[in-house]
Amino acid sequence: MYRILIILISAIGLSLSTRAQDAHLSMYDAAPLFLNPALTGVVDGDFRLHGQYRTQWKSVNYKPYTTYLLSFDMPFKKWGFGVQVNQFRAGQGNYNSLQGLVSAAYNTALDKNKNHMISFGVQGGGVQKSLEYPLLSFNNQYSPNNGGFFDETIATGEDIEARTIYLPSINAGLMYYFAQQNRRLNPFIGVSAFNLVSAKESFQGIDNRLPMRFYAHIGTRINLTETFYLIPKFLFMQQENFTEQTIALEAGYYLKNSELYLLGGLIYRNKDAAAITIGGKLDRFTLKLAYDINMSTLSTASSGRGGFEASLTYVHSKRRNKDFEKICPRL
Repeated sequence: MYRILIILISAIGLSLSTRAQDAHLSMYDAAPLFLNPALTGVVDGDFRLHGQYRTQWKSVNYKPYTTYLLSFDMPFKKWGFGVQVNQFRAGQGNYNSLQGLVSAAYNTALDKNKNHMISFGVQGGGVQKSLEYPLLSFNNQYSPNNGGFFDETIATGEDIEARTIYLPSINAGLMYYFAQQNRRLNPFIGVSAFNLVSAKESFQGIDNRLPMRFYAHIGTRINLTETFYLIPKFLFMQQENFTEQTIALEAGYYLKNSELYLLGGLIYRNKDAAAITIGGKLDRFTLKLAYDINMSTLSTASSGRGGFEASLTYVHSKRRNKDFEKICPRL
């Protein structure tokens, strides 16, 4: 077990030392297959259905950046299988990225009591990216007449070969977690890598490669009482020259008389944004809402308004142990 932990920690160190930009989510771990392919099928139930939506920069752009994500996964013995579809849309040119992925993970115990678990996962699929470039304006279309405007009758001078391109997508991940949920601490640690094939990405036919993206995430659930828990956690993301560090604290409180869990938390993304999350878990459904407060250099233009995010998860389970759930609240 200790060798595995050393390998995990070393992998995180390696990812930090490499040179982070794909779309991101504030509630990154609400979407398990988006965070780490190794989380495929790691669910206490027969299957999990998850949806997530995010809109950002509406305060500075009449066409805000939007993210849609839908995933399904299920365990089968030691295996997990899943599928994920996500769409990212941005800007006046209606730039659109539609991605479909299938994933599989192998989940096994490191000890006889099945307390220490490790999971390996892979994802594969494709991405369709499109751009409506006639909707865009370029430098040589600017006219200083009449106070200045962009004249669409002037040729753009841009050599755009295609409005739609297709890319392969291969991802992989590794995850360790402590599965005995009636203990005081339930630590977890994982690493994942995306865009492993580094496919050529360009509407102009140039050799522009999509850089690999790395995640390293770590945290622990702290069961303070039978009805109250905290989850401090940390995420590091890197994609070429871009890096992102996110520190978060989640909390959950169980209302005995209503069978409801109240959820809330704080998220801080270094030099970018702070987010407040609220939500609840009732029976098999978990709903979470988040709002970003912009703290970057764009905060003057945005007046601090960042993005709104919502996630809804449904976990189907034929067998329910309510007494165990009261002792060990789950997300």
